[in-house]
Amino acid sequence: MSQSEESQDETQYKVVINHEEQYSIWPTYRENPLGWNDAGFEGSKDACLDHIEKVWTDMRPKSLREHMERFGA
Repeated sequence: MSQSEESQDETQYKVVINHEEQYSIWPTYRENPLGWNDAGFEGSKDACLDHIEKVWTDMRPKSLREHMERFGA
């Protein structure tokens, strides 16, 4: 998709999250990919990406964070 097509993208997206608390965006008209659930935010692509930037402050998977907390790494 060219930059001009992206700026004209009127697709509504939603933020999705997986079991490792990793985020992504997905078109609202499509069924979520297997293993991904709605995270409660919808909007333009840019709005969804901005939301993810605000809420996803630790990019490590949940299992790694828990392991590091348990073993003091």
